[in-house]
Amino acid sequence: MALLLPEADGVAEHVGQRLPRAEVLRYGAAGRGRLDEVTFYCLPYMGDAASIALIGELPALQVVQSLSSGVDEVLDSLPLQVTLCNGHGLGHEEGTAELAVALILASLRQIPWFAGQQSERRWSHVRTDSLDGKRVLLLGYGAIGAAIEQRLVPFGARVVRVSRTPRDGVSDLRELPGLAQAADILVVCIALHTSTRGLVGQQVLAALPAGALVVNVARGPVVDPAALTRELRAGRLRAALDVSDPEPLPADRPEWALPNVLITPHIGGDTAAFAQRAPAFVADQAARHLGGDPLQNVVRPAAG
Repeated sequence: MALLLPEADGVAEHVGQRLPRAEVLRYGAAGRGRLDEVTFYCLPYMGDAASIALIGELPALQVVQSLSSGVDEVLDSLPLQVTLCNGHGLGHEEGTAELAVALILASLRQIPWFAGQQSERRWSHVRTDSLDGKRVLLLGYGAIGAAIEQRLVPFGARVVRVSRTPRDGVSDLRELPGLAQAADILVVCIALHTSTRGLVGQQVLAALPAGALVVNVARGPVVDPAALTRELRAGRLRAALDVSDPEPLPADRPEWALPNVLITPHIGGDTAAFAQRAPAFVADQAARHLGGDPLQNVVRPAAG
């Protein structure tokens, strides 16, 4: 039984120290012949398609551990006999919520414009907007949505919730276009799923009031990029995007140059807090796997 682990953030080194008798192979450095021994594979954080494709080349694989909270991109590549675990509890929810609020505040207070003025040594006083009293529509109300709300309320924002799982205080997705009509800010924080791909399309975007801000800290394909670009080019909406479709955002996409768009390169959950927690978590999961103990954060168990 071998463990295939990323070197980033000291994950492989920490696991090797914590489990000195374990066979630790390092992602990108393990010989092809050794891959047949791998039973536990921790995907590199923010890995590419090649790291996911490698799952199909590990014949003895039993467990795939993701360091991300969202694992939608992994599911289709997962053999039935493999258990999938995610990185819930490593700080992704808190980090993504912080970034969502930061993007909202930066957009409302025009921080990118002021940064440009600073680079030109220009003192240009303009009146900016406030989050106080803004109507915020949270699209998705899991751990990230709840964390965003917790951080928004002290600023005086008025929060409305809509989700795939409606419940008391949380509306059904079928109500999204109607709810969008009264939203100053739409925060997309819902998992990518068959039912949510392209969910924020022309109908929802057209329903938003002129001047509304679209913030996406979920996955790029939840928002129809062509429909959003049309609204942004027309100057009717604003956007703050931590994710895109595709990623990385191609250099020729108009979003880069539009003055009403703020872009960050999918940094929501990637914080120092995450990097500090990840090695110990992976070591614990690897120890559970090797000892035959129940794993944490099981998203999809192996088929019986």
